[in-house]
Parts: sequence; structure tokens; C-alpha cells
Amino acid sequence: MPLISVIVPVFNGEKTILVTIESVLKQTFTDFEVIIVNDGSQDATLDIVSCIQDPRSKVFSYPNSGANVSRNRGFYHANSEFIAFLDADDIWTTDKLEAQFRALQDNPQAAVAYSWCDFVDESGKFLHRGSYSTVTGNVCEKLLLGDFLDNGSNPLIRRQAFSEVGGFDESLPAAQDWDLYLRLAARYNFVAVPSTQILYRVSANSISSNVYRLESACLQVLERAFTQAPESLQHLKPYSLANLYKYLTYKVLEAPTERHKGFTAARFLWEALRNDRDRIPEPRILLKILIKIAVVALLPPQKAQTLINRSNTLRPIHNVLLSYIRV
Repeated sequence: MPLISVIVPVFNGEKTILVTIESVLKQTFTDFEVIIVNDGSQDATLDIVSCIQDPRSKVFSYPNSGANVSRNRGFYHANSEFIAFLDADDIWTTDKLEAQFRALQDNPQAAVAYSWCDFVDESGKFLHRGSYSTVTGNVCEKLLLGDFLDNGSNPLIRRQAFSEVGGFDESLPAAQDWDLYLRLAARYNFVAVPSTQILYRVSANSISSNVYRLESACLQVLERAFTQAPESLQHLKPYSLANLYKYLTYKVLEAPTERHKGFTAARFLWEALRNDRDRIPEPRILLKILIKIAVVALLPPQKAQTLINRSNTLRPIHNVLLSYIRV
């Protein structure tokens, strides 16, 4: 029986799935199985994964049911002591499993090992770094303030811990990873591997690109988490909401310009400021954000995008927003 089960849910992933699976098969740690869950793909995905010539690879096909269901289905087929999940368009560095497995072996009190993440575009070009968190042990407080693991392709989890918290919540339309991590953190310690080992691909069609669905799901996740959190952490709720709306502001403004998104960004920014009045961004950062919102909201999309592309003030707005999120 292998030590690690790597579960890869995929739906219509013909463009990226082979590169993703290859990043697993090239791991320096080799005692694993790859469980590919084909979630009713209608493109060439099934043909591609069925041709993988590696005895550690297993393919299971189901009618389309969504990523949460596919991940839980993959766990049903898993036979290992440790579990890792990898989205069908993300990539691991070759030492990811080895480093995280070693971290859990060195820290037997921990149930989750996580690494650092970089964000890349659809062609694999670097966009920006992730949270680069190093918090270890009881991470409940930090995790309530935001998902510092950044995505669902990050952690290595002890099988028993994943099973005890009930796996992924299949009712959530988004933020499933953060919800799982919060439930794990309520019971178990985490350990950090301070090395960039996950490349998270940002796609216009990803679940997190739908900011309205993401807002609704994250509010559900936070409400449940604070309902179950101890009294000593209840004071964090407004700061958690503020960080959520900072992130949502960023998500709206990183997307292609449409007028209604400018007004949505304004609402999100107001919610962030309203919930965290003690940490209003410095004037130059706030001014840049407001200018970007105004340009998107008031100008026709093509003119707005042209102005943003030509402006030294507006073009680096993503880094400005990220610095605000991390305040």
C-alpha cells in the first residue's frame, strides 16, 4: 500500500491535465498513487489520462457533479495514510511531497503540512507570490483571518484527520478548501514548509473568478467557523470580514474591465473599510484603489482597459491591492 494518495479531480481539463499529472509523476518521493477522478469531461480529458503509462495512476469516471464531490469520491478510492489534492491545472515542484512528508514525520503532533504558493497565468507566467506564511502549530486565529494556504492544491493531510472532519462540504459553491482547513485547524496542528512548491494557475473560468458566488460561500464559511470558534477568538470576526472584502476587491479589479465590476469593487471596498476602521490603508494606496475603481465604473470597458494599460499609476494596481490585503 502506498504512503500517499494524490487525488486529482478534473473536468474538461485537456489543456493542462497532462502537465499537472507529470508534475506528480516526477516527484522525488515515489511511494504514492495518483487517483484521477474524471468528472464527466466532454473533451479529450479521459483519452489523455487513460494513456498515462504509470502503474501508480488510476482513473475513475463519474457523471459531472463538481469538484467537491469529485475530491470526496477520490478519497473513497484512496488507500494511503496521507492524502494530497491537486487541481487539474496546477503544478507541483518535484520536491513537494518529499518536503511535506518529512515535515509531518518530524512533527507527529501535526496533521497538515503546507508549503508556499506562487500564482501563474494560463501560460505558466509568474503573476505574484502567495501568502508565504510560516505559522505552525495552532493556526486557528491566523486561518480565521484568511486562507494563507492559498488554494486546494497545497497541503498534505493525515488520512485520519481528513476523515474525522468529514471531508469537503459538497454543499458549498466555492471556498471549499478554506472551509476544510478551518475544520482541520479546530482539531489539529499545522506545520509549514517555507518553500515555494505549488504553482497555482489563475484562469478566467476558475470558481474563484465568480466574485458573487465566492462572496456568498466565504460568508457561509466564516459564519460557521465563528459559530464554532471559542469566545477568545470572537473579536476577530470584523477583521476576518474586512480581509475577505479586501480580497474580493482585488479579485474584481484583476479581472477584465466591465462597468458593473467597478461598482461591485466599490461595495467590496466599503465593506472592508467598514469592518476594519483601525487599519485604513495609507492615502497613496487608497487613492490608487479608488482611481482604478472610478476608471472601471465610469468609462466604457475598452477605454478603461486602454487607460489602465498606459498608466504607470494603474498598471501595477494588483501589487498595490495585494499589499493592502496583507496589512
